[in-house]
Amino acid sequence: MEIRGTTIVAVRREGHVAIAGDGQVTAGDAILKGNARKVRRMMDGKVLSGFAGATADAFTLYEVIEKKLKEYHGDLTRAAVEMAKEWRMDRNLRKLEAMLLVADSSKTFLISGMGDVIEPEHDVIAIGSGGNYALAAARAYLDCSDFPAEVIARKSLEIASDICVYTNKSILVECL
Repeated sequence: MEIRGTTIVAVRREGHVAIAGDGQVTAGDAILKGNARKVRRMMDGKVLSGFAGATADAFTLYEVIEKKLKEYHGDLTRAAVEMAKEWRMDRNLRKLEAMLLVADSSKTFLISGMGDVIEPEHDVIAIGSGGNYALAAARAYLDCSDFPAEVIARKSLEIASDICVYTNKSILVECL
């Protein structure tokens, strides 16, 4: 049975970025844990990251992105591109089933095992089973409110948790 962790959203507004994640980890249709920590700080707090997908795979990918960030002296763009290349080319990494959102003070990226490094078009991006719900809510809040990034990220996940059974209200938000 595959263990999964879901729903991460990154929101950028007025020079600030927030990444929020719910705490639910599921195996099939069973909830294994409700308070998992899927969002973390890296590079002495200068980079935020969050994962959706298989939890063990995500921890491996955290190690890879941290290594790339150190190798490229905190240059998030270069680290993300090099990580995506390695993820796609390496036989062991290629089998990993997770996605990452990473952000620093100026850039946000989605990194996937297909070699994708995607920068969001509308200052928000989301992944995981409730990602589309969180994305829609965040875009609406960006258009129709003056809420800061942190509040939008949290409220978006709250909405996603009301719709997606694989997302809960145990929300962790990290901000830069």
